[in-house]
Amino acid sequence: MSQNPSSSPVPAAEHEVVIIGGGQAGLSMSYYLKERAIEHVVLERNRLAHTWSTQRWESFCLVTPNWQCQLPGYPYPGTDPHGFMKKREIIEYLDGFVKALDPPAREGVAVQHLAARREGGFTLATSSGTLAAHQVVVASGGYQTPIVPRFAERLPNALTQIQSADYHTPEELPPGAVLVVGSGQSGAQIAEDLHLAGRKVYLAVGNAPRCARFYRGRDVVDWLADMGYYDVPVDEHPLREGVRDNTNHYVTGRDGGRDIDLRRFASEGMELFGPLTGLEGSVLQFAPDLADNLERADQVYNRINGSIDQYIAKAGIEAPPGAAYEPVWQPAAERTALDLATTDITSVVWCIGFRPEFGWLDVPVFNGRGHPCHVRGVTAVAGLYFLGLPWLYTWGSGRFSGVARDAQFVAGEIAARRGAPARPLRRDAALAELS
Repeated sequence: MSQNPSSSPVPAAEHEVVIIGGGQAGLSMSYYLKERAIEHVVLERNRLAHTWSTQRWESFCLVTPNWQCQLPGYPYPGTDPHGFMKKREIIEYLDGFVKALDPPAREGVAVQHLAARREGGFTLATSSGTLAAHQVVVASGGYQTPIVPRFAERLPNALTQIQSADYHTPEELPPGAVLVVGSGQSGAQIAEDLHLAGRKVYLAVGNAPRCARFYRGRDVVDWLADMGYYDVPVDEHPLREGVRDNTNHYVTGRDGGRDIDLRRFASEGMELFGPLTGLEGSVLQFAPDLADNLERADQVYNRINGSIDQYIAKAGIEAPPGAAYEPVWQPAAERTALDLATTDITSVVWCIGFRPEFGWLDVPVFNGRGHPCHVRGVTAVAGLYFLGLPWLYTWGSGRFSGVARDAQFVAGEIAARRGAPARPLRRDAALAELS
């Protein structure tokens, strides 16, 4: 990375605003800039909203009800607001949004480097030439690089290894058992998909929490919306910015929506282990945390339902009775080793998340973990913003339900800055603002 703001090369084109990323965040940003008649361009390295068609498995569906799909000017148009759109329906919804919006977008253009200019604004080196912008919105998301442990390189060559974004159907994997590593939303749902297809599944269970799909006559999401949970800003959350590190609760909208109960899967033949920690020869090593992780997930499940109980009681709402979840299966003992030589495992699906990849951003706005520092997407570097990150402002910031609110706020910040005198970047001053 360069040490000083850039003044070269000479840009081929200059824009008021460049939006990097053409997913729901970048498109929402374009909506509000168009509304304010602010000139801009959306740069997308693939095709607009491509991740929903290329990085989701065939049985994928939303885990939040359709009524929460509230992209700006384009709420869910269907007839099943309390259902859960399947992959094809999600793609159609986004395609409809793109058609209605008609954004000024350039597909197939990757931003390779961004730096601040001495005279103010930014220079962007792209796969299609150099651009300049007075302001930039980074809407490329926070899930770029899949996390796979280095010891995966030592697994037998005969094993098929894929990441969750590359999983599509059980049939695409070779015959035999499948090891799924990770039990967040993707891991739990992929394990279920394989289990329902009749495949033998070994699941390495992490510390992901879970929640009920329905409770006391309604979807839990409906209750939490009424309770104001989805409007709580990050600075008022008990964990503050720490909530951004939380793993999503696992649940599913499949077949009309239901709980995902790993204990029930175990009672039906799925084999559960604690987190995968290493490999010795042909023997996989697991932490002795399975019982604790299952218990903690159930505690979160019951705690959420308990908060709903309190809300119902306080508001005097008539609702069917509720009850705490009681485990349907318990591990007889902690199993901490599994010899690949004695199993029929032929595939591994890595579902342990992604890390952000912002190495191309040559501006001093990052903390020691590589995450951008911001307040509601506004950074200490004048004219640089982020959008679409988890808990950027509220729970819905990276989702269909909350990204519009964030985009509208950032659009207001962009509009307020138009015509402001250029403020040359001083790297030491920017870092001081972040400290």
